[in-house]
Amino acid sequence: MKNILFLSTYPLGTAPGQRFRYEQYFHILTEHGYNHSHQPFIDFCTWNILYKKGHIINKVLGICRGFIRRLRLLKQLKQYDCVFIFREATLVGPPIFEFLIAKIFRKPIIYDFDDAIWLPNFSEANRWIHWIKMYSKVNYIMQWSSVISAGNEYLAEYARKQNPKAKIIVNPTTIDTEHYHNKIKDQHTEKLVIGWTGTHTTLRYLREIVFILQELEQSYDFEFLVISNQKPNFSLRSLVYIQWNKDTEIEDLLRMNVGIMPLVRDAWSEGKCGFKALQYMALGIPAIVSPIGVNTKIVDNGVNGFLCDSPQEWKDALVALLKEPQLRVRMGIAARRKVVEHYSVLSNTPNFLSLFEFLTTYTQ
Repeated sequence: MKNILFLSTYPLGTAPGQRFRYEQYFHILTEHGYNHSHQPFIDFCTWNILYKKGHIINKVLGICRGFIRRLRLLKQLKQYDCVFIFREATLVGPPIFEFLIAKIFRKPIIYDFDDAIWLPNFSEANRWIHWIKMYSKVNYIMQWSSVISAGNEYLAEYARKQNPKAKIIVNPTTIDTEHYHNKIKDQHTEKLVIGWTGTHTTLRYLREIVFILQELEQSYDFEFLVISNQKPNFSLRSLVYIQWNKDTEIEDLLRMNVGIMPLVRDAWSEGKCGFKALQYMALGIPAIVSPIGVNTKIVDNGVNGFLCDSPQEWKDALVALLKEPQLRVRMGIAARRKVVEHYSVLSNTPNFLSLFEFLTTYTQ
């Protein structure tokens, strides 16, 4: 029986990256004979205020508690056969604990990441820790890792440059289509809803299409639903905001007839793993996305959604789906099938388990 320690920044069941990249595989690891423990850097109290304005003293105290937990954790490392690190072991600062794990305690590291996190990327809410974030530590962690799990090929190629000797596996963000995203949108609804979901850090991408929605408001009756942890400040009479809630996440998403994922063309967007599109599509909701990065692999243009690269293309796609319920139904069915076959927990389980295959032969 192999023992795996999972290290992450946030508590269980909170951050989407953790939930959909490894937490939903915990029961599968158990079924295949792996013991696992999870140790977040910050606690729930800190998580609840981390991205809110103010609370600076409590945020600093929460981060200090995180470092104390990491120091205590060092005493427990001997009981684990490997350490799985999602993004970073600590929210801020240099990769001290990753170095200690790999070089002093000599524990093999499986490193998992799902964004171009070596690039500075921050919002106003977390600008206060930007200067101590140390984005370059990603490169060091990769160099010290035995296995690297990258969310897409763009990220995997970057990892290969940092550590040619590591085992690099493209491990896409996946959806549990059996137990969680297991409902299908009824497209014959009286009110048509164009929707978007995401955190405050990605709200800025919506600015790219606000003027398109403003034009459509002149001719069509629809809601523009935003599900997030922060209310957007857009001049749209169609705007409806819902505070993101894990307990109602699926029902809230099912209010959408169409899901959108606009991006800007830059290095950060190239590294994104298409999670929004996957969530929509798994529920039978056609996705309209920017043709950037892995989006072009997830969405088959005109089949299960649309790839739109210009304002006119966005407008045409939205109009088509607003006007034609049968098109929404047909695309929704194809979208669900694409996720089940290529981006579901079920289809990706062998790939995910391959991250841990080296433990069967590894000896310290």
